[in-house]
Amino acid sequence: MRLSFPSALLAAAALTLAAPPARAQTPPDFTPAWSKGVVWYQIFPERFRNGDPSNDPKAIDQRGAYPFNDSSAFQIHPWGSDWYQLQPYEQQNGRNVGYNIQRRRYGGDLQGILDKLDYLQTLGVNALYLTPIFWSPSSHKYDALCYHHVDPTFGPDPEGDKRLMATENPLKMETWVWTKADLLALKLIDEVHKRKMHIIFDGVFNHLGARSFAFQDVEKNQQASPYADWFMVKSWRDAQKGTKFEYNGWFGVKTLPELKEDSTGIVAGPKQYIFNATQRWMNPMGKGAAHGIDGWRLDVAYDVGHPFWKSWRQWVRTLNPQAYLTAELVYPIEKTRPYLRGDEFDATMNYNFTFAVHDFFVQEKKAATVTQFDKQLRELREAFGPGVALNMQNLVDSHDATRIASAVANPDGQPMADWGKYFNWSQKGNNPSYNARKPTAEQRQMQKLIAAFQLLYLGSPMIFYGDEAGLWGGNDPDCRKPMLWASQPYAPETHNPDQTQHAPDAVGFDPALFAWYQKFIGLRQRSPAIRLGSYTTVATDDARQLYAFRRTLGKEDVLVVLNRGSRPATFTNAVLASRKYRDAFTQKASASVTVPARDVVVLRAQ
Repeated sequence: MRLSFPSALLAAAALTLAAPPARAQTPPDFTPAWSKGVVWYQIFPERFRNGDPSNDPKAIDQRGAYPFNDSSAFQIHPWGSDWYQLQPYEQQNGRNVGYNIQRRRYGGDLQGILDKLDYLQTLGVNALYLTPIFWSPSSHKYDALCYHHVDPTFGPDPEGDKRLMATENPLKMETWVWTKADLLALKLIDEVHKRKMHIIFDGVFNHLGARSFAFQDVEKNQQASPYADWFMVKSWRDAQKGTKFEYNGWFGVKTLPELKEDSTGIVAGPKQYIFNATQRWMNPMGKGAAHGIDGWRLDVAYDVGHPFWKSWRQWVRTLNPQAYLTAELVYPIEKTRPYLRGDEFDATMNYNFTFAVHDFFVQEKKAATVTQFDKQLRELREAFGPGVALNMQNLVDSHDATRIASAVANPDGQPMADWGKYFNWSQKGNNPSYNARKPTAEQRQMQKLIAAFQLLYLGSPMIFYGDEAGLWGGNDPDCRKPMLWASQPYAPETHNPDQTQHAPDAVGFDPALFAWYQKFIGLRQRSPAIRLGSYTTVATDDARQLYAFRRTLGKEDVLVVLNRGSRPATFTNAVLASRKYRDAFTQKASASVTVPARDVVVLRAQ
């Protein structure tokens, strides 16, 4: 198992949903108003769009990142190349594709995101989550060199930015400079806000990278370093005592030295630095919250003590009372509850929703029944109060998980909730029998059904970049392929990881799939009931795998009938006679409902 990136999923293997105890009084709503029911879009910046080839990273920029090779032949990887095919420059080092994928850089940057804001607006999403953009040698950037500067290769002047950063004292906030990459990030924030969209950054506050300013100084100066108390040091280098410099790395990974904590949380030095960096991005240059990010996603939140999160939330809310805080947690309900009481986070990346969706839609012979699925969803909806439920990031895949298009192409494997086994099973590099080929038309239809449900369900759906365009891929690293753009030519996929070949799979932007996502996002944005309304189960037909539910708010009434089964199904229910329903898309009156196999019908009452 490669541990070159942090993921709560790896450390939270075999977690299952737990039924909540008897519900107490409904808690007060402490969540922001703007984030309820929004449609999130998760971007992995290095693989989204190369908007500025002049800033493309060089081999030296990945020094210190796995696989620790900055001397072999290197070039920016061709955006439209066959994913598993070793390029000539890669063949020179004699290593396999798994090794070389970690060295690849495609040149994605902030300009690329700016260039595609119109695309995102056309899709209909209204909130962006960027995986880390701070200076780091890896492609994923969870090994930060600092929290107060954007990676220079994401901006227009990498070398100039590095020279500028060298003039400051990281301990003194007043010496911090604004690099061109930093300023481009501020431009991105402003452009997002001009479109009435929101944006959050990824905060990785459990650890820094081994090449960070603080840890480099500690390695050099040991106890004499001003950062000596920042890390979990087990022993110092001492020739007389015969001791070596030893410290804790996150999950045992030495390139990710953990920040020191005591009973009060992260200790004073790194805590103050985190608070300062938080202020920098939420109130840049003192211009006010309107020019800063709208919140944070917190990586491996379970690996930072509650006292820090409580203190940090208070600080965040003084900077922006409507800031949104979401945590990467993969815990059962009871273990999640302490994080969602109003003094830490507003929501989580809802992996328990993901597990339920995979159990019901992805599995075939092993699929959960409709009744089981509905029960799991109800437990999750009711666990933390209505405000949190509307804010939960309901995802079906991510940068740490199999893409949904490949999940549906691999039914009846390991259950996703058994994460340790699932992670390895769903990596083509670990499991040669895993189907990494392009999904069939039938499998794409299942992806469409999952997307429709995700966008009609209560909460805040989150789409992983490229799902709407047709990207497929198994678990990390295959879920991090470069984005599909209509204007970009792509070679067909013909190579397996061992460099044997299979029949070609055409690769390219899928306009029909995009239109499907756009259609259901558009309906959601037009419907207050779908965004913010209540959720009521109408029917659970296990025999035919038919599921019906209503979303209501005020006078608006939306009835959804979903057919998970492999045959068309007619839906009859007293609710159809109680109101005059019309098809939500065609406006055609619907006194009776027949749902095609693996499809959905959405009705709105008149």
